[in-house]
Amino acid sequence: MSDNTLALDPDSRDDAPRTLEEILESAELSELRTWLDDRPAHRVADEMARVGPVGAAITFRLLDKERALEVFEELDWENQQHILEGLRDKEFRDLVEDMDPDDRVEFLQEAPAKVAQRVLGGLSPRERGMTAALLGYPDRSVGRRMTPEMVVLPANLTAKQALGRIRARGNDAETIYTLPVIEGGRRLIGVVDLRDLVLSAPKVRVVDLITSDLITVQATDSAEKAARLMQETNQLNLPVVDSEGRLVGLFTYDDADEVIEEADSEDIARQAGTTHWTGHYMAAGVWRLARYRATWLSLLLVAATLTVSVTRVFEATLEQVAALALFIPMLIGAGGNAGAQAATACVRALAVGEVRGSDLFRVIWRESRVGLLLGGMLAILGMIVATVIADFHIAVVIGISLVLICSWAATVGGTMPLIAKKLRIDPAVVSAPMVTTLVDATGLILYFLTAKIVLGV
Repeated sequence: MSDNTLALDPDSRDDAPRTLEEILESAELSELRTWLDDRPAHRVADEMARVGPVGAAITFRLLDKERALEVFEELDWENQQHILEGLRDKEFRDLVEDMDPDDRVEFLQEAPAKVAQRVLGGLSPRERGMTAALLGYPDRSVGRRMTPEMVVLPANLTAKQALGRIRARGNDAETIYTLPVIEGGRRLIGVVDLRDLVLSAPKVRVVDLITSDLITVQATDSAEKAARLMQETNQLNLPVVDSEGRLVGLFTYDDADEVIEEADSEDIARQAGTTHWTGHYMAAGVWRLARYRATWLSLLLVAATLTVSVTRVFEATLEQVAALALFIPMLIGAGGNAGAQAATACVRALAVGEVRGSDLFRVIWRESRVGLLLGGMLAILGMIVATVIADFHIAVVIGISLVLICSWAATVGGTMPLIAKKLRIDPAVVSAPMVTTLVDATGLILYFLTAKIVLGV
């Protein structure tokens, strides 16, 4: 590893300095200032989230104005709220005034009403107007996450005039790399890349530099869909228009990354059978973590009573062939795992647009065959184990059951997210634990019915 790489991550060295928490405990402010100077904003924000509100406030006050803003925008909304609560009115106003409008809106939509009113009340008329406009768009829409601060080029400008406009207005824009081009009434007709503009002859008209295949989104569109579109099309920034095609903002790559990270975190949480929450894991209390997980665990526990009910129905079968009970954990485990794998793959495919609701029957056909293949492979192993532990007849039951259960589990796991999507339910809600619980109960029915037919009990 090169020395430059080490410089980017001081804490990765073998002789790593003390953590922020240790430095705060020793109350050595000179060391704290050195620690802050050596680390990028995102690392400082991460450490501040670990030390609690008091330690974070002390650390934040040692940052200069520009650096404080960078760190503040990297914090999650709860830690941002703690910082704002500890600031005097002038410091409070200056901080929220300097924030990018889209970052400010992201904070406000999570903050309590009292904090939101204080933030809006401290803004200048210009910043308040931009913030109110973004808050007017639907929750989770591109309008909430776009930036209205951009350099817009009229179509009749020359390259030289356009560069002069960028120099005059670029400091107030969040990005200058994508330059929307408009004509009468702010109607968007294309975009120009800064690189093309700089390399062009001074007298070339901006309209002649417009890139082909203009890709836009409407302000009311889903922010996640827009972010996925940016990934697929490799766009650096995406122009946002209203219903009449008028330019209202830019959806930037950094905001798109945040949207995708939030969406993926939410999907992962639901697939794991827990409620999605925001904030730093190390800063969350034990009671809070338990509270977010308890609801889903309770629902899954209730759903698991289906397995108990199935076992009671076939109690007579178990009494006649007690060896069947030995293989229940193996069978429901195999079925649950197969169903969870299919559900996870389908949720991911839906999220990135590889599968649509109209593909339901194609997914059923595909996953049922995948399940049959997996069941056949597992059946060979299962029959060997069952022959050693029990006898050949039990082994036949195990083999047939594994094929049926895996095929059924893969089909259920692959199709439930699609059905949820058609019912306008988040596919991630049909999480792997929920699919596993359903497959456990239905898998036992297949197992016991197979045993009754094969063994004649």
